[in-house]
Amino acid sequence: MQLTGIQRIVKIRRDYNSWVADETLEDYALRFTPKSFRKWSEFRIANTALGAVSFLALEAIGGTLALSYGFTNTLWAILAVALVIFLTGLPISYYAARYGVDMDLLTRGAGFGYIGSTITSLIYASFTFLFFALEAAIMALALELYFSIPLALAYVVCSVIIVPLVTYGITLINRLQLWTQPLWLTLLLLPYVFVIAKNPDALADLTSFAGREGNGGAFNLLSFGAACTVALALITQIGEQVDYLRFLPEKTRQNRVRWWLAMLAAGPGWIIPGALKMLAGAFLAFLALQHEIPVDKAAEPTQMYLVAFSYVFASPEWALAAMVLFVIVSQVKINVTNAYAGSLAWSNFFARVTHSHPGRVVWLVFNVAIALMLMELGVFEAIEQVLGLYANVAIAWIGALVADLVINKPLGLSPRQIEFKRAHLYDINPVGVGSMLIASLLAILAHSGLLGELAQAASPVIALGTALLCAPLIAWLTGGRFYIARERQPELLYPYTERGKIACVLCSNAFEEPDTAFCPAYGAPICSLCCSLDARCGDLCKPHGRLSAQWDAFLRWAFPQVSIPRLHTRLAHYLGVLGLIIGLLSLALWLIYSQVSLSVVASPQETGETLYQAFLKAFLVLSLFAGILAWWVVLTRESRHVAQQESDRQTHLLMQEIEAHRKTDEQLQKAKEASEAANAAKSRYVTGLSHELRTPLNSILGYAQILLRDEAMAPRHKDALGTIHRSGAHLLSLIDGLLDVAKIEAGKLNLEQSEIAFPEFLQQLRQMIAPQAEEKGLRFHFESQGRMPAVVRGDEKRVRQILINLLGNAVRYTDAGSITLRASYLRETATFEIADTGIGIPAEQIERLFQPFERGNPLRQDNGLGLGLTITRMLTALMGGELSVKSQEGQGTVFQLRLFLSEVRVPQAVVHVEHDIVGYHGPRRRVLVVDDHIEHRKVLAGMLEPLGFEVLMASNGQEALSQASLHNPDLILMDLSMPQLDGWQTARLMRRSLGSSAPILIISANAFVDGGSVSADCNDYLPKPVHAPVLLDKISQQLSLNWIRRAPAPIQPPAISLAVPALQALQQQASLGYVRGVMELLDRLQHEAPAAAAQVETLRGLAARFQLNELSRQLDEAIHSQKTRTTMENGHAAS
Repeated sequence: MQLTGIQRIVKIRRDYNSWVADETLEDYALRFTPKSFRKWSEFRIANTALGAVSFLALEAIGGTLALSYGFTNTLWAILAVALVIFLTGLPISYYAARYGVDMDLLTRGAGFGYIGSTITSLIYASFTFLFFALEAAIMALALELYFSIPLALAYVVCSVIIVPLVTYGITLINRLQLWTQPLWLTLLLLPYVFVIAKNPDALADLTSFAGREGNGGAFNLLSFGAACTVALALITQIGEQVDYLRFLPEKTRQNRVRWWLAMLAAGPGWIIPGALKMLAGAFLAFLALQHEIPVDKAAEPTQMYLVAFSYVFASPEWALAAMVLFVIVSQVKINVTNAYAGSLAWSNFFARVTHSHPGRVVWLVFNVAIALMLMELGVFEAIEQVLGLYANVAIAWIGALVADLVINKPLGLSPRQIEFKRAHLYDINPVGVGSMLIASLLAILAHSGLLGELAQAASPVIALGTALLCAPLIAWLTGGRFYIARERQPELLYPYTERGKIACVLCSNAFEEPDTAFCPAYGAPICSLCCSLDARCGDLCKPHGRLSAQWDAFLRWAFPQVSIPRLHTRLAHYLGVLGLIIGLLSLALWLIYSQVSLSVVASPQETGETLYQAFLKAFLVLSLFAGILAWWVVLTRESRHVAQQESDRQTHLLMQEIEAHRKTDEQLQKAKEASEAANAAKSRYVTGLSHELRTPLNSILGYAQILLRDEAMAPRHKDALGTIHRSGAHLLSLIDGLLDVAKIEAGKLNLEQSEIAFPEFLQQLRQMIAPQAEEKGLRFHFESQGRMPAVVRGDEKRVRQILINLLGNAVRYTDAGSITLRASYLRETATFEIADTGIGIPAEQIERLFQPFERGNPLRQDNGLGLGLTITRMLTALMGGELSVKSQEGQGTVFQLRLFLSEVRVPQAVVHVEHDIVGYHGPRRRVLVVDDHIEHRKVLAGMLEPLGFEVLMASNGQEALSQASLHNPDLILMDLSMPQLDGWQTARLMRRSLGSSAPILIISANAFVDGGSVSADCNDYLPKPVHAPVLLDKISQQLSLNWIRRAPAPIQPPAISLAVPALQALQQQASLGYVRGVMELLDRLQHEAPAAAAQVETLRGLAARFQLNELSRQLDEAIHSQKTRTTMENGHAAS
């Protein structure tokens, strides 16, 4: 459901660079591994993960511990460390493989939170580049021994060759591990076999080796603890194993044995061969001492294996070559893992800190560059000190993580599933972060010796025990409420799910459901990567779970008496930023000073003092710049905050305005719907009104036509019938006007395009209007401008209707002066101007005149309907034309009409035939009349039976079907509106059930049915009221009849008494087929020339019977006779 009044962020499509978009390069660095990408077998994944055991730092650590603390302490330390690493690695490996998450995502959901896990990402990343540097340094020493290249250059070579091997992620790494595994195992085991075979006594004195501490080879708790501290730095190796285990196929009933074996072997099981290698390193270091290798060199793997391979090869050159090959293979196998894991860790770290992700490959290069820098600084020389400090922090992290997995989850203190998405996590979870910080602090204090020698030796145990205790305690105290900031809402994601995947609103890529979340800021699903990188949403999905909100809540809890706004002052922010920068600066300088001071420890005291003063001065100078930088950061942040507040304020106002517009739009929509409903109701009303009015009108006009054709009818009765017919025709014109308006508004008026003989059309208009104007004493002018096309295409009926309306109004509202019709044609557009010298129209009244039932001057007694201009404007718009008006009150009005009437250059002949029919040739035809009104059936029967048709009648659809099946009519006249079965249904049944092929003519009073809407089962359409000539024309077309026409009866013209102008006016109206106009002129002439009453009645009878040809002939003879008589009378007068 779309919520209103909540700010939505404009979607900007995130187009990742080609590195990020390619998952072969990316390996799902910032998201869980989808099930579709877990395509390798359990063996391939386990083999790839176990390839990491090849690193020679294991031998180096074992050798260093043996040389420092003796073999006995080293043995027990290695066994204890192996047990701890196995037990802590087991739950981590299980959850990572089950949920397809790497170490960072697992840490997020297991007690650390979204931002809290950045600390562990930094710890993990430092582990990867630290061990990368150790392994690459070992390989560089081998290259220096064999190729005699400078050590600094060897460091570069050992770093650079790893980058292309890791670029393509696990796809290339698993192939590399698979191909190199046999060679590595052979080179690993071969020297031990030869050593034991050639020197069986080599192990004899190993167990009594006391090391540099000189405890006589006996067990010493302090030495044991110190050895454990160094060895436990390897606890973080489980993270690299997990980075591969997340690609394990999903566990099923069929593969569960293979799945468990692969998970155990490649996960916690790595420490088993790892412990053996550390013990082997202790042995090789002892063996190197026996071969007079210096103590400071004996722990170097290159020296160890050079001595070991000398047992295999008698030639020193071959032994050196074998050692170098073994070191290169081993270090490449482990460093691809270190570099790969580091690229993942840095990707996760910087994606959260900077909201940017240039790609895993970029952080791969970054990780290798840091390792190269450490090598150049000589990290190998301080391995024992570095690993000892690192181990305490690392084991505190792993301890807190394991405590959440094996204690909190079973006890219900934390959610059972691993939630890793930003949208659902608190930024900081005090369970993991708090327990890790407490455990790290205690362990570092113990490691530094502040808590005593025993505590110093047992600092890893303190770290692990404290983390295991604090994690469930903090989870219980907080009620586990900081794990999930917002519950999943699968019902919001379901509408976007397609084929089991959901498209991200930003990157438009499809992801599996666990990798997506519904984002309220965008109002659509978003993938976990886009969610992590988005910096504009302001965590609208979890405002209470943001770091700033959590910090404020913590301050309120810790310092209830302190006003929170005071902590958000500029000074407080400045001191906080300055303290952070100086803290990081102090740590960096301390690390550098510690490294440099080792090389001058044997120098005079003055040198050490000078070095100290130099570092102190550097610290003070850098602190000054740090103060300036901190002030700039605070001011920048404050400016951005002010700008954000202003943006939020403007956004809030904009959202209020949008909400107001939305409400207005709703009201307008409701008003529109109400208007449309009213319009539809009006259309239904007009349709019904049309049917109800046309139904009796059909009977009136039909019977009037029948009676007027009856020769036996008395003349006085014919006059009355003529009046009835004219009144009915007038009523029909009223209905047609209303229906035209309703049809146009309903969009159901269809234009009937035909060819118009344009000059003749204009001539007819002139002949029609000129007599009316002359009768009022007005001058009528017709002006044709430019070339006129012979034939144009348009709806002749509607064009004539528009022009007659405009010209008729001009005549009606002009009392003196002239009427001018100007016509021009240019570029397929006809332009008509109707100018008059009438009363004019006030400017404020012009628009009102186009409204229905409005007339020009209410005081004038006009016989108009008030619909002329309304219909004219509607028809003009429907035809795509333009109607404009200019008027000055008292001076006249000019209407300009522009219509698109395309020129027809190859016109077709149009034949119009008037019928005066009394029968037809051929056999008698049977006609079925179907109508539910008996009057209509009788009207049609009265029209057709005198012509020789056999008429059958039916009152409904069922009766019509029965009649059609019994009598097989030749023609069917079908009404539409009937009970039970309407006309459409009856016609369909006749065609499909009876198989009748008789033509079906639809006769309907429905105003919204025309010839274009006739169904395929019907042949033609005829509107009510029915005109006999039109009906007979339709019948002749459908039945191919040849009519028998009435021979014109000789009518002796009466004494001519009508004037020639009156006869010519009648001739003009008759030539246009305008029967109504003829009748109106005859009515007027009957009053003006009573002496010509007989002639008027004769002409009226011809017009009433629609004998227009005969009427025209009589008028021509009368005009000719009148002119002849006038000429003769003039001649006699002259003589």
